[in-house]
Amino acid sequence: MKITILSKFSILVAAISILSACQQDQQEEVNLSASSTLSLKSAKVHSQTITIENVLDAKPLVESGTFQGAGTPPVIFPGQEISFNFSAGKGQYLSFATMYGWSNDLFFAPENPGIKLYDDDGMPIEGDVSWEVKLWDNGTRENQVPGMDVMHPGTLEDPVKQISEVNGMDDYGNTYPAASDMMKVWLTYNDDSTFTITIMNDSNNTSNPTPFSPGVWTISYAPGGNLLMPEPIYQDWTTEGLTNIAEAGNITVMNEYIQSETGIFTPLSPILVVVYKGDSNPFYKVGEYDWDNGLKNIAQFGDASILAANLMEKPEVQDVYILDANGGPLLPRIDGNPGSKVSQELWVTGGSKIAIATMYGLSNDWFFATKGQDVNALRVGDISSTIGLFDDGTGVNEFPGAGVNQAAFGGTPVEESNPIMEVANPNGYTTLPQIIKVTLERPTDD
Repeated sequence: MKITILSKFSILVAAISILSACQQDQQEEVNLSASSTLSLKSAKVHSQTITIENVLDAKPLVESGTFQGAGTPPVIFPGQEISFNFSAGKGQYLSFATMYGWSNDLFFAPENPGIKLYDDDGMPIEGDVSWEVKLWDNGTRENQVPGMDVMHPGTLEDPVKQISEVNGMDDYGNTYPAASDMMKVWLTYNDDSTFTITIMNDSNNTSNPTPFSPGVWTISYAPGGNLLMPEPIYQDWTTEGLTNIAEAGNITVMNEYIQSETGIFTPLSPILVVVYKGDSNPFYKVGEYDWDNGLKNIAQFGDASILAANLMEKPEVQDVYILDANGGPLLPRIDGNPGSKVSQELWVTGGSKIAIATMYGLSNDWFFATKGQDVNALRVGDISSTIGLFDDGTGVNEFPGAGVNQAAFGGTPVEESNPIMEVANPNGYTTLPQIIKVTLERPTDD
């Protein structure tokens, strides 16, 4: 089963330009341009090249899961309802699928890309959204008269048909109420970008009572409002996993697939690199509050210009660099395309140290940075183990990549005041793979 994440890689590049756009005003103010060097003159005796890469194998789905009835078998019988919670930001949709149980291959699902969760003004949608749900024919079995006497799996369609909406009557003359009469769906907004959806089987009040099978649900990443997977569960033609649901109410194959496509997607903001001498990291200290020196602007908006300008005034700082990828953030590996990579030649002296900082792009106030103060600038090789992920403590966290107050959704984090702490892995949202790789190389003739 293959679903293309994006038809054109360039669309995504444009979509997440918000991270670089957040920097423009401040960069102009301090006359800072991409990959510029701000130097305090000092004796420079060694040349080093630092290379920073976004090595994340990005996933298109930020969240996914399953739902089912509470009984045995775990179907949702007429008159019963189920609920589950999820997070979402502007431009994201909820998609799901469940079998019309007393049929040969019919299923309920919203039309792609799913149920709209925010209106055009960016306000969360609440209340009855049953009208968004449709009834679909999977096109793999001949339809019998719907009801408890349907024989499963039934006769194969020959040839197999495309998936099509059943709007009152199927191709065999069988009639059905509107999907929104059989299935009632409500959205409740719980603040902090979280919703509760309630799905009720109301088919007992129609001419076609039927149980609903267990189902699957998804939320796609949508950087800049562009969905990475706009057709997460079904397309024009059926797939193995969807057929298992439509014909037998079996969610195992589809769930395995959507779980394989669920995980982390994030760009990294332009990288702040500092060469300095001294006994303390120039950006932050774990356990202390943000020093109000510009780190907050990196952690919340990916803007390194303010911290860069402030560090220029520090006598222990030798050089300051901001490295970007063609004027924007460093993208992860997407749909076969390599992740972004930036390099910079550094001139360092004995005793010089290196510190870096960059925003975890789809977060409220998380940032990657060197741990402590002991990264010797004369080291050679992979120094990724010296990089940690930290919570700046200045913005209330939401699900990474699904928070309406995150900069990637055009938002501003809700203020909080907590000490800077390292982000646990796994944490309350997800388990993090390696995302950033940092290496130091020295010319052979140095």
